[in-house]
Amino acid sequence: MFQTLGIPVLLAIFAASAAVIWFAGVKLSNATDVLSRRFGLGQALGGVILLAVATNLPEIAITASAAWSGNVGVAVGNILGGIAIQTVVLVALDRFGTRGGPPLTYRAASLTLVVEGLLVIAVLVVAIMAAQLPKDLVAARLTPGAVMIAILWVAGVWLVGRANRGLPWHDASGSAPDTQEKPKGHAKGSVEKHAPGTTRTVVMFTLAALATLVAGTLLEKAGDGLADAIGMSGILFGATVLAAATSLPELSTGLASMKLKDYQLAISDILGGNAFLPVLFLLATLVSGKSVLPNANSADLYLAGLGVLLTCVYLAGLIFRPKRRLLGMGMDSIIVLALYAIGTVGLFAVAASGHS
Repeated sequence: MFQTLGIPVLLAIFAASAAVIWFAGVKLSNATDVLSRRFGLGQALGGVILLAVATNLPEIAITASAAWSGNVGVAVGNILGGIAIQTVVLVALDRFGTRGGPPLTYRAASLTLVVEGLLVIAVLVVAIMAAQLPKDLVAARLTPGAVMIAILWVAGVWLVGRANRGLPWHDASGSAPDTQEKPKGHAKGSVEKHAPGTTRTVVMFTLAALATLVAGTLLEKAGDGLADAIGMSGILFGATVLAAATSLPELSTGLASMKLKDYQLAISDILGGNAFLPVLFLLATLVSGKSVLPNANSADLYLAGLGVLLTCVYLAGLIFRPKRRLLGMGMDSIIVLALYAIGTVGLFAVAASGHS
């Protein structure tokens, strides 16, 4: 049906779906924080998994919809492209959230964030390795690569949880001196303080989740139609326009954390979401019944490499804590923005070359 609609109608559906994802995503994130605290999940593994699933519902909906329709290229491009573009969200947070003074990574420097960034790199490396495996390694709609990514993610989240509880360093929190005044996560407490009752919060969570799932599906369908209409490949569209649309909740919640001066939480939410995205390869494999990662082409692997590169730059920023600002941003954000621009041009070149 979407293939028969005109470009103006498809654009309207795409824009409306993106707007729903923006507002519902923020409500969903806030409700998840409140419920995690009230049900005693907090920083426990279950709470982190709940938060990761809830805040990535747009990507989950798009991945499931694309895999169900056999459009694996959009699913893979959205997952890997989403990691790169969500990392660029940190550039926007640095530029518009710090309002003068030291840049974002100087204020948020923490060993826990470095561990989270290493988890992002680890799952991406496993994804690249799994892409080299034979396509016929499928059993019970599972592949070794997708399963290994899921196991690695759970183990990594457990390690991050341990790091949040304390590290065997001079400062047990793992935070550098002269960072944010209040501990990481205090912004969530502010959200809970003004939240409604538990029953109302559960209703809000359910409605926001349903709205996000529906909007995510419509976003994928309208986006697929737009890509066909303008002659753009599913990989490029999924990695750029679609990934940017699904990153809107992260941008909104990140700016809210920055406003409350919880700089570590702003970065943690981005890195945590990026680490979870490759787990969706397991969902895509289960839904499609195909070995998704071994079908990844050169553009997909290129995007994975770009995600690793951008993450490395911010990890260096968290460790070296540059204080110099240029154009209102830290030098690490300037480098990430430049690398993403160059990388996007390279992505179009890779896609145009037609390498599989």
